[in-house]
Amino acid sequence: MDPESFLDIANQVIKLKMFPAFDIAHSLLCALSVKEDLGSGAHAFSRKHPLACWLSTMLVVFAGGMVAAGLLGEPVLGPLKNSQQILVATGCWYFVFYTPFDIGYKVSKFLPVKLVASAMKEVYRAKKVHDGVVHAAKLYPNAYIIMIIIGTIKGNGAGFTKLLERLIRGAWTPTAMEFMQPSFYTKASLIASVIFVLDKKTDWISAPHALVYLGIVIFLVYFKLSSLLLGIHDPFVPFENLMCAFLFGGIWDSMAKLFGKGQIKEEANKDAKKAN
Repeated sequence: MDPESFLDIANQVIKLKMFPAFDIAHSLLCALSVKEDLGSGAHAFSRKHPLACWLSTMLVVFAGGMVAAGLLGEPVLGPLKNSQQILVATGCWYFVFYTPFDIGYKVSKFLPVKLVASAMKEVYRAKKVHDGVVHAAKLYPNAYIIMIIIGTIKGNGAGFTKLLERLIRGAWTPTAMEFMQPSFYTKASLIASVIFVLDKKTDWISAPHALVYLGIVIFLVYFKLSSLLLGIHDPFVPFENLMCAFLFGGIWDSMAKLFGKGQIKEEANKDAKKAN
């Protein structure tokens, strides 16, 4: 492909309008995740506690913006000021939970529909990460760590509010902390945030900004579709295990255990010889 044509495509991607199509895909998958998290009790819960069901779904849909706003000292409810987005999210919530014969849920789970919606959501995620980094850079021009944090949270805010979201539904799961077991989406948003910061604030990346943005979109979409089609849920795990082994004491702990077992066997042999 001609480089200029590729750059034109990248410019078109970065200018994509998120509302309403991408917002619908995002909201639909958020409602789907809430229903699947409820498990077999989703039907009874949604009928008995519709307000809690709606609130928890809205928290998942708008989590990134709300958490980021709170951290930046802005109104936490600011992301809810767009009535059109609220209506779209509410419509998707109703479609997944309350359509007759569970048609909405079955349609959302239908693989071709889920693939398209998931790809669109990853484009939406890239946009959110980028906007988070840009917004934080305006407030704190030299605070790279703040830009990375806000970009990461905007990219996967639902992961950081899972504890509260479940609490709204009456479930207390204190171990469901994103800091303890970061999901792939948090890691991917973190990497995307770092790349956007390097692109915006340093000369380390010489490629045009549109190409960097398109690269992040392709990265997110590729691994999302790989997780759905190939079952590759977290490609970072092998690298994390290697890093933990060399940088965070794993290899030394293994060596200590190995030498400890050898010493125990040696002492046992000495005791056996003395007994004989």
